[in-house]
Amino acid sequence: MDQEGERRPAGRTGGAMSARHMREVDRAEALRLLATVSLGRIVFTQHALPAVRPVNHLVEGEDIIIRIHEGGALASLAAPADVPGVVVAYEADVIDPDTHLGWSVVVTGYARAVVDAEETDRYADLLRPWVGQPMTGTLRIRPDLVTGFRLEAAP
Repeated sequence: MDQEGERRPAGRTGGAMSARHMREVDRAEALRLLATVSLGRIVFTQHALPAVRPVNHLVEGEDIIIRIHEGGALASLAAPADVPGVVVAYEADVIDPDTHLGWSVVVTGYARAVVDAEETDRYADLLRPWVGQPMTGTLRIRPDLVTGFRLEAAP
């Protein structure tokens, strides 16, 4: 909306579209960017269909840590100990709604339940739920593929 409250097409300021380009970032920068925010989206399979849930996270080393609650859709991702985990994607971004400048990171890897009680307690202290449900479990996503890009003003 402009100053008079009228809608303008997204990405336009004063009638001229600002030029921008996408620049790919390497794995290290992508994970560093991911660690600067606390909200992302986990993509997983539910009833043979893709599903997406917003979750808060923390990054520890290269691992993404999220907490889950019993009976929720994400509880199905707690794989048995004898498998490498369940394949998921995790995405987070910061993109300005007016300028469309910012960054986006997507991680693809295996999600496994954290079973060590000390680790689980430590994550419970570090990663507070945003909803009123008690969190009963913790998932660790080990990234195999990390991609990211920045949307920047064209030089």
